[in-house]
Amino acid sequence: MYPNDGFRELGRQECLQLMNKVSVGRIVFTRHALPAVLPVNFGLDHDDAVLLRTSATSDLVRAIDGAVVAFEADDVDAARHSGWSVVVTGSATVVTDPDEHRRLARTGPVSWVPAPQEVFVRIEPELVTGRELIGGRTLYGVDLTA
Repeated sequence: MYPNDGFRELGRQECLQLMNKVSVGRIVFTRHALPAVLPVNFGLDHDDAVLLRTSATSDLVRAIDGAVVAFEADDVDAARHSGWSVVVTGSATVVTDPDEHRRLARTGPVSWVPAPQEVFVRIEPELVTGRELIGGRTLYGVDLTA
């Protein structure tokens, strides 16, 4: 983020609070040595880790288990020229502990595309950044809605 670019930087806690207001984001990972982005539904765990629920046999699980990934969520109002965007960067791991899996099956996100054998993926929030544009105004006071 650049100073005076018209956006307000968000603190870590503010970013996580905003993420709790939406249910869909994008996971950014490496597939065949190239960047890949997939929209997914998600939830946040009690320790602020991003949680995904997906098929145990999915290509996504094979690509991200043990890898550093980015996860982005946002909310934009195009008519008002306002919105926010948050990026969480961290290690992704498949939950293998049976007790933890049972807990997440009760409290975690529900897959929009259920599979016979589902796993939970945790993304540890090692780096959390975000920015917001409010009401179409820049830090310079310029009205962007004109």
